[in-house]
Amino acid sequence: MQVIRPVGREAAAKKYDILSALMAYGLAGDQHRQRLVMRFMSLITTRYNWQRNELTMGQREIARLWCVDERTVKRDMARLRSLGWVTVKRQGARGRVAVLGFDLERIMLDTRAVWENIGPDFVERAGGAPPPEIDRKVVPFRRTEAPPAGTVWAAMRGLLAAEDQAVFDAWIAGLGDGGISDGRLTLVAPTGFHASYVRTHLMRRIEIVARRVEPGLHSISVETAGS
Repeated sequence: MQVIRPVGREAAAKKYDILSALMAYGLAGDQHRQRLVMRFMSLITTRYNWQRNELTMGQREIARLWCVDERTVKRDMARLRSLGWVTVKRQGARGRVAVLGFDLERIMLDTRAVWENIGPDFVERAGGAPPPEIDRKVVPFRRTEAPPAGTVWAAMRGLLAAEDQAVFDAWIAGLGDGGISDGRLTLVAPTGFHASYVRTHLMRRIEIVARRVEPGLHSISVETAGS
């Protein structure tokens, strides 16, 4: 998937595309999703610094904007963090509010299923190019045997494949299931290079999906076969 980045000469159009994807995603859901997405979009349109990818806004200010109490803000911001849409760039301390960032790639991955509701031109514009992290000159690693249905890794594989088939085929399908022990999921890569690439480029994506499938997982490791 080509990640929309709101920079350069077409920055304004790219911002509208991100907002359009969020709007379509909200409208396709129930009232709870619609309300959460509307609140998130209000943060983007009022205080978000696109160029620096920063939101500096305290809970009291957010509560006033959303017309809710601070407990509701805390709950919904926790939901946005669990989705991976909001990240903490710098923790608040000594009277200073936290600096938050927005993961635009995660947002576009999560909204991808409803892009067709906007139109084929949007689908082509937002997702027509191959993922930037994949070198098309590299032959994808051989797939490992699929894990048994019903396991955590099997469920995660399904979600990761649905998000981005090209990334899945090239890098994730080759990861074996090393099992779960003490809340830690171990994935097994066929080579050291494969393991290093996944750790560097794909861990956040895998961790977010893991939290959605099995909230009890507290960590994921990628090891090399035979290590």
